[in-house]
Amino acid sequence: MNAIKPTRDWYPFIGPFDPCPPKYVKSYYVPPNEFIPYQPMNLPQFSLADALKLGTLWPALYGPYEAKSSMRRQEDE
Repeated sequence: MNAIKPTRDWYPFIGPFDPCPPKYVKSYYVPPNEFIPYQPMNLPQFSLADALKLGTLWPALYGPYEAKSSMRRQEDE
């Protein structure tokens, strides 16, 4: 799953008469469950306390939230 990027880029249409300055590239986050077509049997599980804290029972479906400001810093470097 590490080979797949969790963020994707979208290049919106920019019209000649748009009143606002254009954003040429918009990035969005793709959750890990989009890369698993079905739920396999016997997936490893978090402990109950960790599952409640992280919001999912299965580590394969956990995706840590990163603020957009940290994504911009990574792109600038």
